[in-house]
Amino acid sequence: MNKTNPFGETIKTEEELRSLVGFPSDLVNNKVINHLDSNCKDFISKSPFLVMGTMNESGFSDASPRGDEIGFVKVLDEKHLIIPERPGNKRIDSMRNILSHPAISLIFFIPGLGETLRVNGKATLVTDEVLLNEMKCRGKSPILGIGVEVDECFIHCAKALIRSKLWNPETWLDRTTLPSAAKIVSEHAKLPGMTEESISNRLQISYTNKLY
Repeated sequence: MNKTNPFGETIKTEEELRSLVGFPSDLVNNKVINHLDSNCKDFISKSPFLVMGTMNESGFSDASPRGDEIGFVKVLDEKHLIIPERPGNKRIDSMRNILSHPAISLIFFIPGLGETLRVNGKATLVTDEVLLNEMKCRGKSPILGIGVEVDECFIHCAKALIRSKLWNPETWLDRTTLPSAAKIVSEHAKLPGMTEESISNRLQISYTNKLY
């Protein structure tokens, strides 16, 4: 290892990678479809949470969580879905990325289920009032939507969630030992008057009164 490469030996070609990892089975190669069939639609209808991957025109990537009530993502047809955009911190990283580079990747989760659903496609920002009104929650329409044209869709195996024991409460850490978001934000932002306590209060107000 050295200062320019702290990782030591690395892989530089797909040939090297394949020699180490091997090749996927016929089942893995053939499980990918280019549309949302009834199985995918059913999965999405039961999912309250997803992770969204986007990238800007310079190649800088970003992953962002999206969550709401079960089935919050609206499937329009076999090739299109819409993710409602609820109030956030106004960084709009994902949406700025979509404006410059439409490629998008989604991973849908269902609590308690090890398998996840991966969807890849092209995204656009939707402001159509009719569509947005169909995704009202607590009487409020989303401020906009992220529309996705589906290119790939497939089930991802449960190994990662099995290994992590993500859904097993017996493995969860005691809440008193968990990282404090308020402490982290305070130490990262270093703004005058923004103490851990004041940020904690600010977060609680946001979580209580500004979800929709």
